[in-house]
Amino acid sequence: MQSVALGATGVTVSPLGFGAAPIGNLYRAVDDRSAAAAVDAAWEAGLRYFDTAPHYGLGLSERRLGRALAGRPRPSFAVSTKVGRLLRPNPSPTGSDLAAGGFDVPDDLHRVPDYSATGVRRSVEESLTRLGLDRLDVVLVHDPDDHVDQAVDEAVPALAELRSEGVIGAIGVGMNHVQPLRRFVAETDVDVVMVAGRWTLVDRTAAPLLDEARARGVAVLAAAPFNSGLLARPDVPDDARLDYAVAPPELVRQLREVARALAEHGVSLPQAALQFPRRDPAVSAVVVGIADAEQAGRNAANFAASLAPEAWDVVDALLEEVIRR
Repeated sequence: MQSVALGATGVTVSPLGFGAAPIGNLYRAVDDRSAAAAVDAAWEAGLRYFDTAPHYGLGLSERRLGRALAGRPRPSFAVSTKVGRLLRPNPSPTGSDLAAGGFDVPDDLHRVPDYSATGVRRSVEESLTRLGLDRLDVVLVHDPDDHVDQAVDEAVPALAELRSEGVIGAIGVGMNHVQPLRRFVAETDVDVVMVAGRWTLVDRTAAPLLDEARARGVAVLAAAPFNSGLLARPDVPDDARLDYAVAPPELVRQLREVARALAEHGVSLPQAALQFPRRDPAVSAVVVGIADAEQAGRNAANFAASLAPEAWDVVDALLEEVIRR
C-alpha cells in the first residue's frame, strides 16, 4: 500500500491500519501464535500502520505487537499508542478483566486514569518498554471524556514536549465522541485525531470535525469502520450489533437492501464500509481491528477492491434516510 503522510509531521502510515485491540484478547482469548500470525499476515498484505494502547488487554496488545514487529526495519512501519490510563497492580483481582475492561486476560493489573503531565510521561515510558521501541510515531490521548479540561491543559502539552524532544513523531486525541474532538482541533496543537465509529457508512456525525480538521491541517484517523460489527459481513444478520448494542431492525432491513444492491455491482458491504471513510480527503487512514491472519487478509483485500462510482451512488441513495447526521 502506498504510504500516506499525517499532515506535515513527517510520519507516514499505510491507508489501512491494524487495530490491535483484538490481539489484546478483546472479548475472547487469542493465543500468542495467532496474534503473531495476524501481524505477519497484515505485513504481507501491505499494512504498515499499527495502533495499540495500554488499555488493550492490560498491556498484552502492546507486548504482542512489539514482539511481532521486532526485527522489521524500523523506518518501514508506524506505531501509535495512547495515554490516559496507567497500569498498576490490582488490589482486588477477580481473575479476569472481562467484566471490568472487556478483555479476556487476568486482572493482576488495573487501569488508573491519569491525564496529568506526569502521568502522560510515565505512560509513554511504560509503553516504550512494553513495545520494545525507543520512539513512538503517534501518541493519542485516549478517551478523555470526563477529563477534557485536564487533557487540554496538561496531557496535550506534555505530548507536545515529548514531540519536541523527538520521542514522539505526532500527537493527538482518540475518542468516540465528536464534540470534544472538535475542541481539541480548535484549541490545541494536535497533529491528528482518531474518531471511532462516527465516520462510517451509517454514521456521518463526524462531518463537521472532518471539515475543521481539514481547514487546520489536522489529519484524521477513522477507526471502527464496521460500527462494532454491523457492516462486517456481506449478509447482515438479525443479531447485528451497532456500537456494541443490537442494531435497530429497520436499520438491518435497510442495510440488507444496500447489500443486495451493491452485490449487483460486484461489491460487498464490508468493501464499501472499509473504503467509505477515505472518500473524504481529511482522512489519512482507516483503522480496523484484526484478530487473526484470515481477518488481516480479508480486510486488506476488501480495502483494495475496486468500487465503481455507480456503487457509491447506490450506497448514498439507499442510506440517505438512515444515516445519522
